[in-house]
Amino acid sequence: MSTYTLPKLPYETSALEPIISRRILELHHGAHHAAYVKGANAALEKLEKARQTENAELIAALEKELAFNVSGHVLHSIFWQNMMPKGGGPPPDGELARAIHRDFGSFDRFKWQLTQAAQKAMGSAWAALAWEPVAGKLVTVEIHDHQGNVTQPGIPLMVIDAWEHAYYLQYENRKAEFFSAIWNLWNWRDVSTRFEAAKKLDLGLTGVHTG
Repeated sequence: MSTYTLPKLPYETSALEPIISRRILELHHGAHHAAYVKGANAALEKLEKARQTENAELIAALEKELAFNVSGHVLHSIFWQNMMPKGGGPPPDGELARAIHRDFGSFDRFKWQLTQAAQKAMGSAWAALAWEPVAGKLVTVEIHDHQGNVTQPGIPLMVIDAWEHAYYLQYENRKAEFFSAIWNLWNWRDVSTRFEAAKKLDLGLTGVHTG
């Protein structure tokens, strides 16, 4: 049976300071993210046992448990790669920059919209820039409890963890400061690579894309 593995961070735990402290990154990656990997693998084992015993009553709950943990694993894995030491600024001129201008009007409007999605998110949530393959456009979405209003099968390209564990030890209740500061860490090369890969998805749908 295939299982999930906690990825290594692409930088040292102190590399994102002063914007994200070493202690937060240690806990966020080594405890929170690791827990989702462990939970996903545990859910897989339970599903295997349920299949073997044909216990249908457990299937719905276990599928929800698996989705929660795998989604947490995926979103955190993207988050680590989306950031880099001494990153930030607008994306360099290229397809991603042009798509942002086309779909949001300007980089500043996009930045405002994604930041607002993070700030307005309630409870356990993420904000994300996603590729919506049916219309062939970029959108911002809120993702609650690791699952949310991203369209099917919208692909997250760039994510902001809005859970309190992502910032509280350092920013306390000043989460707006965190959501502003994180724009100095974005790895636009990573986001651009994800964008180029996402655009290749062909759902084979007709009569849907109006653009």
